[in-house]
Amino acid sequence: MPFWQEVYHTERRAGAIVDAFTPQVTDPVVREAVALQGREERRHADLIRVMIERYGLDAQAQPMEAFPADLETAFIDFGFGECLDAFLGFGAFKTARESRFLPEGMFEIFDVLMFEETRHIVFFINYMAWREKRRGLGAARRALKSTRFYGRAGRRLFGMVKRGQEPNDGKDFAVTQANMFLDGFSFRGFVEDCYRENARRMSAFDPDLMQPRLLPAMADLAVRGLRVWDRARPHLRRAPRP
Repeated sequence: MPFWQEVYHTERRAGAIVDAFTPQVTDPVVREAVALQGREERRHADLIRVMIERYGLDAQAQPMEAFPADLETAFIDFGFGECLDAFLGFGAFKTARESRFLPEGMFEIFDVLMFEETRHIVFFINYMAWREKRRGLGAARRALKSTRFYGRAGRRLFGMVKRGQEPNDGKDFAVTQANMFLDGFSFRGFVEDCYRENARRMSAFDPDLMQPRLLPAMADLAVRGLRVWDRARPHLRRAPRP
C-alpha cells in the first residue's frame, strides 16, 4: 500500500477534525486539551510532509473529504480509529525498528511522535468516560458503544488497505521493503509485540487514568488461543486417520 501517502493524509485529516471540533467543547479545560491535540496532530503532518519533500518519497497530499455536520461523532470516530491504528502501530513500529527499515536517528524522532499519539489515546479514553458519565451511561452501555465504534474503525482500516491495493494491483509496496518485515514474521509474534508494546508505552502514564482495555484484552485472548493451538498442532498431525 502507499504507506507514506496514507500516513500523511491520516495526520492531516486528524488535525483538521480536531481543529473543527475544538470550538464545540464547552468545558474550558477540556477544550484546551483538545486544542493541544490538534496542534500536535498538525505538527505530525508537517513532520511527514518535510520527510516526503526531503527524501523525494512518492506521496502527494490527497483532497480532504468533507466532514459531517455532527463533528462530535466525527471526533469520536477518529479517536477510536486512532486507538486501533496505534495498537497495531506499536507492533509494526517495533518490527520496523528491528529490521532497520529507517536509520535509527529517524526512529528516535518518530518515537516522540509515538509517545504523543499514545498520550492522545489516553486522553481520548478519559474524554469518552467523562462525556458518557455526564450523559448517565453505565459501564455496559459504554462498552457496547466502544465495541460499535471499534467495528467502524476496523472497517475504515480495511477500506484503506483496499484503497492502497487498487492503484498498482497491490504492488505499490515493493517486494524488497515487504521482505524486511515478513522475514521470520508470524501472526502470533506480531500480536504479542502489539500487546507488550502497548503495555510498555501505557506504563508511562498515571495508573489512575483510564486506558484502552478492549484491544489488549482481545490480543491477550488471541495469544492464549494461539499458544494452545501451537502446543496441540504436533499431536494433531500425528493422530492416526480413522
